[in-house]
Amino acid sequence: MASNLVSYVMQMLTPDVIGRIAAALGLDSGKVQSAVGAAVPAVLAGLGSIAAQPGGAQKIADAVRQQSGSLGNLAGMLAAGGPESLAQSGSQIISSVFGSKDGGALANAIGKISGLDQNASGSLLGTLAPLVMGGLAQHSGGDLSANGIAGLLASQKDNIAAALPSGMSELLGGAGLLGSLGATARATTAAAGQTARSAASSVSSISGAGQRAATTAPPTSRNWLYLLIAALVIAGVLFYLFGRQSQPVTPQVATGEQSLTVGGIDVGKQVKDSLANLQTTVTGITDAASANAALPKLQDAGNQLDKVSAVLGRLSAGQRAALTALVSPLIPTLNGLFDKVLAIPGVSEILKPTIDTLKTKLAALSA
Repeated sequence: MASNLVSYVMQMLTPDVIGRIAAALGLDSGKVQSAVGAAVPAVLAGLGSIAAQPGGAQKIADAVRQQSGSLGNLAGMLAAGGPESLAQSGSQIISSVFGSKDGGALANAIGKISGLDQNASGSLLGTLAPLVMGGLAQHSGGDLSANGIAGLLASQKDNIAAALPSGMSELLGGAGLLGSLGATARATTAAAGQTARSAASSVSSISGAGQRAATTAPPTSRNWLYLLIAALVIAGVLFYLFGRQSQPVTPQVATGEQSLTVGGIDVGKQVKDSLANLQTTVTGITDAASANAALPKLQDAGNQLDKVSAVLGRLSAGQRAALTALVSPLIPTLNGLFDKVLAIPGVSEILKPTIDTLKTKLAALSA
């Protein structure tokens, strides 16, 4: 069993499952992928907030017991093409646990992060709710009491907070759904704000000191100050008129996004989807068993990268540069994830050849 509850649930949401959810709900798979990454930790954060309220933990425990079957079975229902039944069950969970107001606020936050409208994010939220509850049940160690569920959510707050995408903490906090996670989020925000205020204060102090110096300086000193300022201005004008001529002119670069569509295939989207799926898959690897389960997905990711590599020769110089700019920033993160899972006992023997091949393919795309 994975120690990280978010990863434990996310590893069930394979690219194939997410594709089926998107198809069943009539949504863009890329937006659904983004929404899922936001929704799972957001739901858990909301549950943590409710568990801290009087009677809230019992309400969650009752809902969890209804989903105490195997999380794999729930994911299997999705893979078998049954998102509708899960969505109906999940909508009841959201309604009973969160209520209409908080459930709507949660759906709204997920929609803002992923680009889905509130109806679509609400439907997706209902589909995912049974999986999250099933994850809690499987992760509880058999203690489905109110205290057990509350303790589990409290123990996972750091993992949940780390999994929330940028901007989600503010949205959940504004809706009152951040609960105990809010302390961490507020501390981070406060630290950033204090840094900004300190910087502003420093600038203000320097400016004020300059003004005071100019005000208190005797007339003769002010005359020299004015002469110095005038000399600096004249020097700046002369440099602008004559010094700039010797400087090479930097060509302007178009700021519009370079299209990566070749032969009707959106190579850029294919690469982004493949890398997102690859990151999700690798994040879910926690032991040898999950490594075996992830192996076919990693191999499939390699096949998708091969398809992209097959059209590299048809890319223009500008398109190739855009592809490099797209892939290169992601490689350090992926390599870090690769190294992390390979260090897990028993995983290297299963995945190292495949991961080494993936590293080579990614390096070729970024070259």
